[in-house]
Amino acid sequence: MQTETPESRAAHLNLELPPAPAPVGVYKPVVVVGNLAYVSGHGPLKADGSLITGRVGADLDEAAGKAAARQVGLAILATVRAQLGSLDRVRRVIKILGMVNCTADFGSHPAVINGCSELFAEVFGNDAGVGARSAVGMGSLPRNIAVEIEVIFEITPG
Repeated sequence: MQTETPESRAAHLNLELPPAPAPVGVYKPVVVVGNLAYVSGHGPLKADGSLITGRVGADLDEAAGKAAARQVGLAILATVRAQLGSLDRVRRVIKILGMVNCTADFGSHPAVINGCSELFAEVFGNDAGVGARSAVGMGSLPRNIAVEIEVIFEITPG
């Protein structure tokens, strides 16, 4: 029996990745240093090119925020595939920083960012897909996006 790879898991899960987003400022989507890929902050880009917007705790509930975080994860996977050629180059998730656009009284930031973390565990496996993580609330995010996430991956040489 052949071992499953991140690409085969993504196919098996029927994941619909959005188009890899183009930078909207002066930065690179991914910077590779040695065996680490630093992925710039991504928003919840949908396959049709629109973004999930709004503040969790006001415009969106926790479940909608979690769905937005999963969508951010899909956008990150699209960027990784576009920039590195294949999801199979990812050895493991090192660190996730998740930022939630939320009201001052919202306190379930980790539950929202689980949307991305659970996706990465599905694609990269329960060990390699789970890394260190921070989940924080923000008073605002660019273009009023609901969630922004940046990631550091360990990768194989290309």
